[in-house]
Amino acid sequence: MADYRKSSVHCHSTLCDGKNTLQQMAGAACAQGLTTLGFSGHSYTKPDREYCMTPGRTAQYRATIAKLKNEYRGKVDILCGIEWDLLSEGTPTGFDYWIGSAHHLYGKNTGRYYEIDFRPEDLRDCINNDFDGDPLAAVEAYFAEVEKIAAKKPDILGHIDLVKKLNADGSFFDEESPRYKAAALRALQAARENDCILEVNTGGVYRGYRKDFYPGAWLLGEWNKLGGRVLITADAHDTAALTFGFDEAAAAIKAAGFTALTVLTVNGFEEQPL
Repeated sequence: MADYRKSSVHCHSTLCDGKNTLQQMAGAACAQGLTTLGFSGHSYTKPDREYCMTPGRTAQYRATIAKLKNEYRGKVDILCGIEWDLLSEGTPTGFDYWIGSAHHLYGKNTGRYYEIDFRPEDLRDCINNDFDGDPLAAVEAYFAEVEKIAAKKPDILGHIDLVKKLNADGSFFDEESPRYKAAALRALQAARENDCILEVNTGGVYRGYRKDFYPGAWLLGEWNKLGGRVLITADAHDTAALTFGFDEAAAAIKAAGFTALTVLTVNGFEEQPL
C-alpha cells in the first residue's frame, strides 16, 4: 500500500536552489527508508535565473536522474519530475510528473518581475511601486497567476497560497480579509476545475517562515468541500527536510475533513486512507 511517510516528490538540488546534490538527496532518501523520491527542479525562466535551472543544467539534471534510477533500482524508486513555473515557455514534456507553480508578480509600472517569496523588500517594492500601495491588489494578482498555472493542468499544484510566506506577522496584508479569501477561493476553484492535486507543503514551516502549511487550514477545508485531492510534500531543499512535518500535515488534512490522501509512487498516483 502507498505510504505518505515514504514518498517525497517535491525536492530540489544544487542544480537549482537546493543545498545538496541529486546524489546526496538520493542517498539520504535510501538511508531514511523512502520508497519513492521525486525530483522537481525549478524550470528555466528568462525573467529570473536566480533559482531556476539553466537549459544546460536541465540536461544534466535529466541525465543524472536517469543514472540514479538505475543505481537505486530495488532500493528507492526515483522519479524525474519538474516544478514548472508559470513564466516558463511552453509546457513540460518528457517528465514523470510535473508540479505547476507561480512565484512571481509582474509590475506593470516598472516592467519588473518580483519574486514574492524571497526578499521582504522585493514584496514591499512590488506593492508600493506596481500596485499603488494596495497589498491586497498584489494578493489578488498573485492568486490570478495561480489560476493561470492551474489552467495548464499540472499533475500537482504547488503551494497555492505561497504569497503568504513572508506575511507570518501580518505586516503586509490581512489574511482574514474578504478580498484575500475571495481571491484564494477563485484559485482553488480553478484548481478543482482542472483536476489538480493540491500539495500540502511543509517547506515554509521547515525553513521557519510560517507555523502553518501551504495551504492554510481554512483553505484546506474549502478544498475538501470541493472534493479535491491532496498530497503531502516537503519542498525539500536539503536532505534533512525530505519528510519534515509529514505526520503533522496528515493530521491537518484529516482535521479538514479528508478521509484519504494521494501518494505518488512509481506506479502513479494512489490513494491512502487516513
